[in-house]
Amino acid sequence: MNNRTSLMSLIAAVALATAPSGAWALAGAAASAPSGGWASDGAAASAPFGVWGSVGIAGSTPSGGRTADGTARPEASAVPSPTTSAAKTAHLKGRATMYFPAPDNDIEITADAHAAFDPSGAWRPTRSWGTFRISHRYKMPDGTWFTNWGDFAVDCLTTGGPTATVTGRLTKVTPGGPWEELLKDRTRMGLSFYVAGKGRGPSRIGLSGAPLPGEGQLSACMAPAADAPVIKGGYTLLDKR
Repeated sequence: MNNRTSLMSLIAAVALATAPSGAWALAGAAASAPSGGWASDGAAASAPFGVWGSVGIAGSTPSGGRTADGTARPEASAVPSPTTSAAKTAHLKGRATMYFPAPDNDIEITADAHAAFDPSGAWRPTRSWGTFRISHRYKMPDGTWFTNWGDFAVDCLTTGGPTATVTGRLTKVTPGGPWEELLKDRTRMGLSFYVAGKGRGPSRIGLSGAPLPGEGQLSACMAPAADAPVIKGGYTLLDKR
């Protein structure tokens, strides 16, 4: 074997030895996240994430086991156990009202979503958890107001710079409201967010709503473009790192 052949064989062996295997890292990094990130007021977030309390959403609880009344805890909202994995984490938290073109309609989105990612850079999270609520208050034909809301267990959070998508399945709805049938199938809905930096225009939200008859379930991690401007409130987004 000449020197050139030996060199090429060595390069090939090193490449095989260092190539990513394709397997995802063990899901669940430590829940604490680094400071910094995007805030909807345009300033970089300077405090460690997690200092906000949940506002108007169902609380996240650890996965597995049962609550004091004997009901099972939802798996999707569980916080992963700490691990020594170097998995990246991302977080989105806040509450805001989005613009809606029809009068007498107020749509508010509250989110507390988290995800862990393979450190090799895969876009799909290895684990997502948290909750979000969609609340739609509107005027009825008789002049009274009605609020339809739904709580969702997060099953996917993806992030990229000042943007994020979140999907989840229904876990609880307004009693007697129009989403009671959707709850039977634990319908998935998707949200998208653009958390604007300073001088970059308003933050925006996209909302998939429920699938139309015959469409089947929305795929996890999928949501429409964030097109509706935020008119009140805001979010803090920490991209995966």
